[in-house]
Amino acid sequence: MSKTLTEHSISYVQVLDENGKVVSPDLVPNLTDDQLRELMSRMVFTRILDQRAVKLTRQGRLGFYAPVSGQEASMIGSEYATVKEDFLLPGYRDIPQSLFHGYPLHQLFLYSRGHQLGGRVPADVNVMIPQIIIGAQIVQTPGVALGFKLRGEKHVAVTYTGDGGSSQGDFYEGMNFAGAMNLPAVFIVQNNQYAISVPREKQTKAETIAQKAIAAGIPGVQVDGMDVLGVYAATHQAVERARNGEGPTLIEAVTFRYGPHTMAGDDPTRYRTKETEASWESKDPLIRFRNYLESKNLWSKEDEEKTIEEAKETINEALKKADNAEKMTVEGLIDSMFEEPTHELKRQRAEITGEGAN
Repeated sequence: MSKTLTEHSISYVQVLDENGKVVSPDLVPNLTDDQLRELMSRMVFTRILDQRAVKLTRQGRLGFYAPVSGQEASMIGSEYATVKEDFLLPGYRDIPQSLFHGYPLHQLFLYSRGHQLGGRVPADVNVMIPQIIIGAQIVQTPGVALGFKLRGEKHVAVTYTGDGGSSQGDFYEGMNFAGAMNLPAVFIVQNNQYAISVPREKQTKAETIAQKAIAAGIPGVQVDGMDVLGVYAATHQAVERARNGEGPTLIEAVTFRYGPHTMAGDDPTRYRTKETEASWESKDPLIRFRNYLESKNLWSKEDEEKTIEEAKETINEALKKADNAEKMTVEGLIDSMFEEPTHELKRQRAEITGEGAN
């Protein structure tokens, strides 16, 4: 007998409710008190970084920037479920995951400014430069995962996109290939409800994005993306499945971005109501997790203030380092494109410098 859609199990994962109360005791991750505090610290840092980056963009001190406030739980919880040897393939909004996976903050600032040094990822950091082409990282992911599999390495490729990215052809191609080859990959869709200004319900007739995994023959999971413990639990399970040779997983983290799509002129008040924004603000991932930690005597006002001050200091230091980076030149950009410049690049360089092409 053929299966109907409802017979394909799409689980919904939630550990903490909106008030920070445990609703699924069996899903509470096995994390130490220090690890729980670290999760909170990283989310607070991310919120401060986002607030500062928005101001810097308005001052003209950054270039392209996509705000992240509201999505801290889906970003921090998922990255925390990986290890350094796993490879992240982020989209342009996924700056926090890149940072905590080892991408230097000053280089992420340079990336925002379009500086070539921003994309020179250190050799020991397993993060692809944040992809600006929507969905392109989804196709790259099975390539990285296939490399791990062929070398017999127990590492996992983890990639991110938004709900809009799940409407791209690349999304289906990447998942299908990973499923067919049983690759160690995890596809995370941060469903923040809008592809720029287009609401999710106008992008697809699918009841959930998670169920799109069915067509690829892989598990699909939907998680409360405002619940950092839920996100961690769902991602940890998916990562370990992949690491153990059980193939890829699609995770839909249901979340919300409080700010605009990007700082490049988007005005969310034109397509979102105040009521919608207020309903999601009541689910704030920082408030939810803070309530949980305070109930366990693991977080205090003093802890929060100290974390905020340390975050500001770290951000200021990274900004100074970015400001002091060597200035870009056209010749330098050409020289950095290939180990051995092509004939056409040599011609272009000679035309710019006035030197003869070899």
